Amino acid sequence: MKKILLYISLALLLPAVIHAQQVADSSKSNADFTFLKFIPGSYVFMDVDVLDNIYLLTSGYQLKKLNNNADSVAVFNDVKKYGNPSHIDVSNPLKILVYYKNYSTVVVLDRLLTKRNTINLRKQNIFSVQAIATSYDNNIWLYDEQDNKLKKIDDEGKVLTESTDLRLLTDSTPSPTRIIDSDNLVYLYDEKKGFYIFDYYGALKNNLPFFNWQNIAIARKKMYGFTGNQLISYELGSFTQKEYKLPHFIKDYLSIKAINGKVYLLKTEGVEIYSVK
Repeated sequence: MKKILLYISLALLLPAVIHAQQVADSSKSNADFTFLKFIPGSYVFMDVDVLDNIYLLTSGYQLKKLNNNADSVAVFNDVKKYGNPSHIDVSNPLKILVYYKNYSTVVVLDRLLTKRNTINLRKQNIFSVQAIATSYDNNIWLYDEQDNKLKKIDDEGKVLTESTDLRLLTDSTPSPTRIIDSDNLVYLYDEKKGFYIFDYYGALKNNLPFFNWQNIAIARKKMYGFTGNQLISYELGSFTQKEYKLPHFIKDYLSIKAINGKVYLLKTEGVEIYSVK
């Protein structure tokens, strides 16, 4: 009986082992991308924070957090309480935000994915929000499209600070899908209008015309994004831009993320991780 169970276990593990080996072999021929690791599983969402922690949403809507060694460190089981989440922000590893646009509701989790509180934005007369993110001081950034203002709220939903109405500053206002707080600045990204960059007081500092980027990330003064069949990195200090053509083995993915010199691919059978020179 023990031998039968052993054979069954090996049979279940073999496809993942073969897949990882195939990826590793194919990556050896590329000078820019090197295969690092394969994490098997069925997931519908993936993101990575600045410390290389990986967040995965299972097909059963269980949110898992893995450390940079791919060891499971936390789980949140109540993801579907308000339906399917519109966005999960992991920009601050100590404070994870699960946003439900249809309910204007934010669920706040700590670093162990334990629920801290729930914020109903409608109670603060905030009704039109696509993008949210944790702020440097552990509050929350959001862009109110009804007022055309970047706002910072606390965990009770109270507005702490807000920008000037952007209609008074620019010819066209953004409809950002991402907000990132990094290196003393706040970045709003609209695929059609680029990056809008603010200081911590809500003053608009710059607009970078990088259009049609997908799956953006900003860490350690470097921007990452994908457009067409390319990975683009841009160093904010030196203004150096690099473009990498994605190799043939980076394909058939459900989601892709580049951060801290690595590329993460979410596929139907699991997650592949590569380093990038």
